[in-house]
Amino acid sequence: MAAPLRDTDSLLAIDVGEITTRAVLFDVVAGQYRFLAIGTAPTTAAAPYHHIGEGIHHALDQLEEVTGKKLVGKDQRLIMPGREDGSGVDTFVATMSAGPPLKVMAIGLLEDISLQSASRLATTTYAQVIETLGLNDRRKSEARLDTILSHRPDAIILAGGTEGGASHSVLRLVETVGLACSLLPKEARPEVLFAGNQALIGEVQSDLRSLTNLHIAPNIRPSLDVEQLAPAQVMLAGIFRTLRARQVPGVSELDAWAGKQLSPTATAFGRIIRFLSNVYDPAKGVLGIDVGASATTVAAAFAGQLSLGVYPQLGLGRGLTGMLGAMSLNQITRWLPLEVGPDYVRDYIYNKTVHPASLPVSAEELAIEQAIARQAIRKGIALASSNFPKSASQTRADLLPGFEPIVAAGSVLAHAPSLGHSLLMLLDGLQPTSITTLVLDQNHLAAPLGAAARINPILAVQVLESSTFLSLATVISPISPARPGTPILRLRVTYESGDEASFDIKQGTLEALPIPLGQSARLNLHPLHRADIGLGGPGRGGSVRVVGGALGVVIDARGRPLRLPEDPGRRRDLFRRWIWTLGG
Repeated sequence: MAAPLRDTDSLLAIDVGEITTRAVLFDVVAGQYRFLAIGTAPTTAAAPYHHIGEGIHHALDQLEEVTGKKLVGKDQRLIMPGREDGSGVDTFVATMSAGPPLKVMAIGLLEDISLQSASRLATTTYAQVIETLGLNDRRKSEARLDTILSHRPDAIILAGGTEGGASHSVLRLVETVGLACSLLPKEARPEVLFAGNQALIGEVQSDLRSLTNLHIAPNIRPSLDVEQLAPAQVMLAGIFRTLRARQVPGVSELDAWAGKQLSPTATAFGRIIRFLSNVYDPAKGVLGIDVGASATTVAAAFAGQLSLGVYPQLGLGRGLTGMLGAMSLNQITRWLPLEVGPDYVRDYIYNKTVHPASLPVSAEELAIEQAIARQAIRKGIALASSNFPKSASQTRADLLPGFEPIVAAGSVLAHAPSLGHSLLMLLDGLQPTSITTLVLDQNHLAAPLGAAARINPILAVQVLESSTFLSLATVISPISPARPGTPILRLRVTYESGDEASFDIKQGTLEALPIPLGQSARLNLHPLHRADIGLGGPGRGGSVRVVGGALGVVIDARGRPLRLPEDPGRRRDLFRRWIWTLGG
């Protein structure tokens, strides 16, 4: 039997983002954990403060003002545990995404096995793989050594050798890393994570421990056909914490408040998505997308198995120039609902890189910001989907698997001019299939809840059940090869009142059914022309119960994948029609 909750079981979460620092308070209300309030302030990691503590205290000041609860003592330290007079908090967690991506070098044996896994491991946190070294690398030993010395990575992920497999070749790579560390100044030596053949741990420790900080994780490729990243991800999160404490003033103090458990925001976000996947239908999985200033994060979990991808090159802040390097400008401008010249778009992107906290001040700038977000989501999904487990059900390889629900986070979504704008960005970027619920984390609670779940899972469960997240809409996305204008879905809606209505949905259209938020309805779905709505295959229909979101139930019959007209004028007309349909 679970221990009864006390009326002082409060939890404070601090999230230090690239742009905004948030202080979030949870407490017990009427015997249940609830989200109480949030305080926000600009992050102060950069000039003129160069110390995240200023932003944290400003966020706490705002939280104190909103709640009337004293959280910080006269000594400027957090009051913990809570006192009988109601001041302070009982528990504390912290997450962080601020700071430049970690420079990581991936070293392994075979390019498509251990080296690929080492690179994939790096993408589970705020890192950029700046170089790879493998057994088949044709560079001479001196050139390999020079590569490490010239790049000066923050961290090296060293993998290779299945269990009971290669040893001599792995130790040659270890020797190269050790020599490079010995030639670098102590303050410039990388953190080294060894996640290879466990039989070599003793020799690896002998070669490296005296030269640099060495971290040992279970083999990420114990056999040729098995990849296990989860244990090494825990170690990598610890390396992130160590490096951030070294790079950003104030992180050590925040980490001390959190009991040396400061977590990357993306790691905490992935934890709550994995938690949800154990609650919902394991056959479909749960998807999370966080479009942040520091990175776009994609978390997909299937029955508790998490696939996490963190892409700093797709962040909406300082990393925007990386997006330009990874794709053509046309891939961004195709999403514009207004006529904006490419030079204007390029200038906005470069200005945003220099001033990441700036906000759109015109309709054109807002359109550019949302176009960038669409493309960041689109590219992030493309990168992440290659790592989804084979068990993920996909109608076609180029389509998103069915998920229920999809949780979306990020200021560009939460602070859009209307919920219609938020939903359309998600529909265009994600292009979901079958029947799913799109949920908006409008209060930026996913990562704090993920961090809290580690020490207080009851809190995470009860806050999630309290409807703190906003259901945008239940979305039905038929997949059909029919021509535009052809009826592909006939449906009958039975409302809670008993009233009924019938609709014919045509290929190429976007429709919204007015089912109020929280009210249920029964949909009888009859696909036409072998349309697939995720109920067992093309042409298979049925009756489903749906719950209306803030925008009701949306039928997205625009096609999968979504193909936009080549003519810019026609594209802009469609965008205006779609946003009008969603009430934007």
